[in-house]
Order: sequence, then structure tokens, then C-alpha cells
Amino acid sequence: MKRLAFWLAVFGIVGVAGAAGYSRLHASRAGGGPFRTQPIRRGDITLTVNSTGTVQPVQSVQVGAFVSGPILKVFVDFNAKVKKDQLLAQIDPRTYKSAVAREEASLAHGQADLARVKALLDQAVRNERRALRLKASNSIAETDLDQSITDRKSLDAQIKLGEASIQQCAADLETARTNLDFTYIKSPVDGIVIDRKVDPGQTVAAQFQTPVLFIVAPDLEKKVYVYASVDEADIGLTRDAQRRDEPVTFTVDAYPDDSFEGRIAQIRLNPSTVSNVVTYTVVVESANAQLKLLPGMTANLAFRIQRHTGVLVVPNAALRFRPKAEQVRASDRAILDGSDDGAATTDRGRNRHYVWILDGGQLSAVDVVTGLSDKTSTELVSGNLTEGQQVITGSTTPTAKAPSGPPPPPM
Repeated sequence: MKRLAFWLAVFGIVGVAGAAGYSRLHASRAGGGPFRTQPIRRGDITLTVNSTGTVQPVQSVQVGAFVSGPILKVFVDFNAKVKKDQLLAQIDPRTYKSAVAREEASLAHGQADLARVKALLDQAVRNERRALRLKASNSIAETDLDQSITDRKSLDAQIKLGEASIQQCAADLETARTNLDFTYIKSPVDGIVIDRKVDPGQTVAAQFQTPVLFIVAPDLEKKVYVYASVDEADIGLTRDAQRRDEPVTFTVDAYPDDSFEGRIAQIRLNPSTVSNVVTYTVVVESANAQLKLLPGMTANLAFRIQRHTGVLVVPNAALRFRPKAEQVRASDRAILDGSDDGAATTDRGRNRHYVWILDGGQLSAVDVVTGLSDKTSTELVSGNLTEGQQVITGSTTPTAKAPSGPPPPPM
């Protein structure tokens, strides 16, 4: 029995060791080695510049009052759709109607006075003709002749003065009528009332500064502008994107699942400096047919600078990976300390990198040139790598576990 128990124990130990060895072999074949890898793949790379901005109407028309007085009526409210020349509000017109009546009376008085002077002029002309005939027969004194001529000239002057007075009265009447028309506050454009600043009974004083009564946004249902602040480091790329008419995508917090698209309408040359950070205003034009984009919304924008499709891409983690010297084959260890014939990483162009592949149990370096890059991948412009080839993106450091339980008894 002791002998049988001994052999059973031996067979059990051998079985456990075999199972452990098979498990390690299976893990190694399944990719559970000391390195993490990802394949070179073919895909699309898009270079973007991110920014934030504010949605604003294409134009905000401030409708003010030219004349003063109490607001008699308000005909529209917030969000009202209005047409050009539609009546928005009315200022009490009684004072201005009185002014029109006064100027009409003044004009009528001037016209009547002109008619009187014309009648006197006709009489003076006849008197002058009669005096000239009498002068020919020496039947009138010289002084009487001079008086008739002077009377006629004086009335000529009064005619001109009366005509000028009538023109002045007509101008005053036109001004009074214009002021009366200004009591009717009308919309200058088609649009939507986005702000109303007056209520009935409120007094408007326009003597020193034109008060704003309404703000009307034209074409709000057609398009809006997004005013974005772009850092000076990215403004060159943004101008290139504008020349190529690249699209701009953005989201707003109100509709996080919706993506909106626009075009760069303008890059303003006037900079803004806050805490030594220089930015430029980029105006993005976007359609707004569903009226989802409202004035004042904050937009998160992505300016598409350039896009390459169907290119080989390498994971960004592979470009950042730096192995230990003992993991690299001897011929490539000079790369790690920067003594590789002056081709140290610090001296290489920013688009030239090394990536690492597994070669016979050790790592081998591959010199590559990269292009566009996004958050996860970078375009592979040149390098001895093919689609599907595995590149090293990191290393695994398995930790040894201490044996559990009491040690085995000595044999």
C-alpha cells in the first residue's frame, strides 16, 4: 500500500507540472508574450484643429426709435416672425399730429400771402406802364415815375420771399409728417424677433441716444454664424483649410448626438490677446433649416485640415514605444542611446521615427516616415512595413506570484 501511494503521488506531481507547462505554452501561442502588438492596417486619416465658439445670427438688426414719447401699442412678442415694413410698435402720435396740423396751417398761410403779393404786383405793373406812357407826353412828375418803378420792384422781391417761405413751410411740413411716420416702429427686414425691450406705456426718450426697442435676426432659419477662437499656432493650418474649402463639423450641448457641418466664411485679421494667448476669430457659416442652432449656444468645432483615404496607418502607441536595451538585438541598440551614426531621435525630422517589430525573439527597428496623424493613428508614408504586419505598441511585465501553502515535505 505504501508503494502504491508513493507512485500515485509521483504521477500526481508529474501531471500538475505537465498541465502548468501546457498552460504556459498555450498562453505563449495565444499571444500572451512580453509585448503588446497591433497590426499595420489600411484606413483613413484626418488632421483636425479643435476649437470652441458661439452661435450667433448672421445679422442682428437693432430696431430703435427716432422720436420720443410713450409706447402706445406693441404688436409683436419674442420669437415672432416678421416681414419687412411690418408694424412692431407705435408711439403715441398725438403730439406729432398736432405738429403736422401746425405746419399745414403755416404752409396755407404762406400760400395765401403769396397770392396777395402777386395781386399787388399785378397792380404795380399796371401803374408802372401807365407812368411810362405819361412820361412820354411829359404828363407825370419824375418822382411819381420813380415811385411806381420802386413799388413794382419791391413786390417782385416780396414774391421771391414768399416763394422761399412756402418752400420752408413745405419742408417743415415734410419733417413733421416724417416724425409722425416715425411713431410707427416698423421692421426693416424679414426675420425673427429675438429680443423685445419695450412694453406698452413705457416712455421712449430719443433726444440724446437712440433707444433699441427690438432686435430682429434675418435669415435665422436659413443659416447662422459660429464665431470660433483659433490659437495662433493653428491659424496657418486653418487658412489652408479655407483655401481648400474643407468642411467644419461641430456639436452643441443641446443636441449632443447631432453633428452639424459648416464652411469657413471668414478669418478675421484682428487678433485677441488674453493672458499672453493670441487667438483669431474664425467665422463658420452653417445651415439652420430646423432652427436647432440658437443664438448664444456654445459649439465644439473640429476644422478638417486635410484628409487622406486608403493609406497605411500605424498606431500612435507604436511610435511612442521605447524598448529596453536587453530586449533589442545588438545591431539596433545604438538607436536607443542616440549613437546610430548621428541619426539620433533628437536630430531626426519630426516625421521620421523608429517602430519595433519582433525578429527571432528580439526587437528589430524599422525606420519610417509618417504623414498625417489623428488621436490614435498616423499615416505611414514610407518604411519597410506591410499591411497586417504586427508592430510593438508596449511591453508586459508579468509579476511572479509567491507560492501559497506550506512547503512540500522533504523526500
